[in-house]
Amino acid sequence: MIITNIRTYRVNPRWLFLAIDTDEGITGWGEPVLEGRAKTAEVAVEELKPLLIGQNPLNINYLWQRMYTSSFYRGGPILMSALSGIDQALWDIKGKFLGQPVYELLGGLGRQKVKTYSWVGGDDPADEIIQIERQRETGQDSFKLNGCGKLKFLESYKGIDQVIKRIGDIRTHFGNQIDFALDFHGRVSLPMAKVLLKELEVFRPLFVEEPVLPEFYDHYCDLSNQTSIPLAAGERAHSKFEFRKILSSGGLSIIQPDLSHAGGITECLKIASMADSFNVGLAPHCPLGPIALASCFALDFVSPNTVIQEFALNIHYNKGVELLDYVLNKEDFVLEDGYMKPFRKPGLGVEINEEFLIEKAKSVVDWYPPSWYQDDGSVAEW
Repeated sequence: MIITNIRTYRVNPRWLFLAIDTDEGITGWGEPVLEGRAKTAEVAVEELKPLLIGQNPLNINYLWQRMYTSSFYRGGPILMSALSGIDQALWDIKGKFLGQPVYELLGGLGRQKVKTYSWVGGDDPADEIIQIERQRETGQDSFKLNGCGKLKFLESYKGIDQVIKRIGDIRTHFGNQIDFALDFHGRVSLPMAKVLLKELEVFRPLFVEEPVLPEFYDHYCDLSNQTSIPLAAGERAHSKFEFRKILSSGGLSIIQPDLSHAGGITECLKIASMADSFNVGLAPHCPLGPIALASCFALDFVSPNTVIQEFALNIHYNKGVELLDYVLNKEDFVLEDGYMKPFRKPGLGVEINEEFLIEKAKSVVDWYPPSWYQDDGSVAEW
């Protein structure tokens, strides 16, 4: 079997789908997108094509190394996102060729179901209680929301109080009937992270994500020593080499590699194993589409340190189109009490509605992150 063609489709809300065709009629699907840089990732895929056309798609390790090492300049969000989506599609092909789900090719199930959480509140937190109530109707009981909106390097007493009140209102309203994590999204400076983590302990969040910008990962250990809240990070790290530095610095309870950014299933399996050797849990980042999500589940089901999986159904980014709109086998994505059971179809287990996908790609509107500014006109972290 050889690879005959690689096709890409940019579609709303902010995704890039990839199809790898073979001479035996098997097509594998992946998501090689970097949010806000879909066009750039698409060009990177195009540049990798010559390394793949005519090759045997079953030789995943060889092709991964060929894509990674053939460029003198390697790694980074763009190149690794392109490689990640291709890797997902290669695993999809291999599973379909052998008639097995990908998790079986990775050693088989390590658990019977995976806990999930859903996003609520949007970029600038609002109406979380209403959104949580809505999500609970689907059986979901675990959530993640932005810990704060725009925050100054040294925030005012009033600004800190507004954050604490909003989180406190959620906990008061739902009591112990729900769990929620908080995402600082890199918006919080080190001095404000110390303040917020201390004040938020009473609400017992599952974890706090990106307590400071990932460039300052060496502060995770200090912050962890000052709080009982588990800290999580990793969505903006792109290889096992970056994760080795993060894990060696200490402080994290949970890592969050993104299987569309950190080398796909092949690399993230190694990252998950490395984290396990540090007694760190796994909660893959995935505010993306169905193929990326299915790739995450393949990893979740075989990793002993899996904690919880982000599930982007009804997420605020999905305006005008939903995660399952591109999927034919929607029934396989139904949660039971907030848990996902293993997909039984071969490959990644996702049947793409290709006709719908091609039609939607004709009218895509490119998504870019919003630009935020402080009161003095300086650029703020989104």
